[in-house]
Amino acid sequence: MSWLLIALLGVPLAGAAALLALPGADVAARRRLLRVHGLVVSGLTFALSVLLAATFDYGNAARLQFVTDLAWIPGLDLRFHLGVDGISLPLVVLTTLLTFLCFVYLCRGSAEGPGQLLASRPGGNRPRALVFTLLVLEVGMIGTFLALDLLLFFVFFEVVLIPMYFVIAIWGGRARRAAAIKFILYTLLGSVVLLLGLLLIWSQTGTLDMTALAQARGTGMSPAVQTLAFLAVGIGFAVKAPMWPLHTWLPDAHTEAPTVGSVLLAGVLLKMGTYGFVRVAIPILPDGAVAVAPWLGAFAVVGIVYGSLACLAQRDLKRMIAYSSVGHMGFVLLGFATLTPAGVNGALFGNIAHGLITALLFFVAGAIKERYGTSDMPALGGGMMTRLPRLASLLTFACVASLGLPGLAGFWGEMLALLGAFEPAAGLSRPLYLVFMALGGLGTVLTAAYFLLMLSRVTHGRSTETVHVPALAAVTAGGLPSTGPTGEEDHEATPPATSGTTSGTTSSTASTAASGTASRVISGTTSTARSRMPDVTGYELAAWVPLIALILLFGLWPKALLLLTDPVVRTLVGAP
Repeated sequence: MSWLLIALLGVPLAGAAALLALPGADVAARRRLLRVHGLVVSGLTFALSVLLAATFDYGNAARLQFVTDLAWIPGLDLRFHLGVDGISLPLVVLTTLLTFLCFVYLCRGSAEGPGQLLASRPGGNRPRALVFTLLVLEVGMIGTFLALDLLLFFVFFEVVLIPMYFVIAIWGGRARRAAAIKFILYTLLGSVVLLLGLLLIWSQTGTLDMTALAQARGTGMSPAVQTLAFLAVGIGFAVKAPMWPLHTWLPDAHTEAPTVGSVLLAGVLLKMGTYGFVRVAIPILPDGAVAVAPWLGAFAVVGIVYGSLACLAQRDLKRMIAYSSVGHMGFVLLGFATLTPAGVNGALFGNIAHGLITALLFFVAGAIKERYGTSDMPALGGGMMTRLPRLASLLTFACVASLGLPGLAGFWGEMLALLGAFEPAAGLSRPLYLVFMALGGLGTVLTAAYFLLMLSRVTHGRSTETVHVPALAAVTAGGLPSTGPTGEEDHEATPPATSGTTSGTTSSTASTAASGTASRVISGTTSTARSRMPDVTGYELAAWVPLIALILLFGLWPKALLLLTDPVVRTLVGAP
């Protein structure tokens, strides 16, 4: 038994349990305690994952290491079976890193910034519940990547749904309840179909051991049964990935989730779906994979093009990034659909690259929303390079990495997926996959188009901002619009009272403005509130710099990741 894998699950679980016995204290002391607790527990979990990576035998990356195999439910021959190889190790480290960086982002902010989520308020934020929820979420995410028993895998796969539902429903935006319900309904329905597929595999083979099933490569199951099972488990994984047309829960969930929720949803939860394809569906059901692969590739390229076109139509920054994930995960699914070492390696590389880049994008988008009070791109007004040059530069870097610029991590996954489509596995139609490759190439052009268009609107150009009628009325009355903690104008502010003729004139002017133009745009100037907006702060850099460094590292040295995944991929797809 390996104590390291047990500790990776036990530390965040114990940290969550400890919060149930949190001693009573005054509000300030409890807030400090929660910040320290979240940082220490997530930091210790990340340190354990680094130790796991440091002691991993890279010369035998295809072999399962640190294996723990204990009896779980002996009567049903179910086992608590954990292990890690070259596919799961990067995802475990990514999970613990992003969780730790989320706590850094939360815990080091001021009461006006992200730290406000850990500030108790009347009716309020439930800071202890937030820390508890994020730690339970981490347990489920790590367990999914470590599990080697199909039922244990399913349990961990489902554990993440409830915490993420509450992250969206409690700490999300105005439409958070609808987004959370949509998220849970889609994912639970997908999970039901997934469970049916896993039970079909169990009924045909008599075992749930993922290692034995992968080695058997479908022995005991006819091609028809494998195809049916692949469809069932594939639908379950496709909902989580998400694959077009099962993606419609994602934009709402990302738009309404708080920043840390969006980061973990895009950076880790989507990877659980794609990980299921490479860990369960393809190696255990090889004949089913060959039968369904062309359809998987077709849905993947439709998702690539559809996601890119949808991005071009978006006004909200977070929603645009959400739709970009549909396109990027389409490249991952296309790589799997080729059933070649190049394509599957590209898919796994794209998994990690997307986790790093999209996490950075959502961090930066959240910081923009906290400063401007909105993520609506026309309302941001452009000219961010002159107002917040460092934040605008980081947004530009993240966008350029996401569109696949060579030398950054986003390039290699897409390139290898397209290369795999150029020469698919035996038994697959090469002309069909050449069409897929061409459509995927069109998707890369559209990806560059929507990111560059967004940058031209938000970071470049002349600074403009929309000032709504109530604010103009307040200025006419001799006052200034009040501002909230994020710098957003408070449109419910009451203008100062005046007397006599001035009051009547002001009232008449405000009424005329309200009945005429809904809003006006003032160019070349910034309001007092927005001129005071801080640029990138120290705690933000602490949360973002590790992501930037890894995006550069894997972009300039892709071999660091490919040497880890390639031996496992060749074993799983049966390649020499």
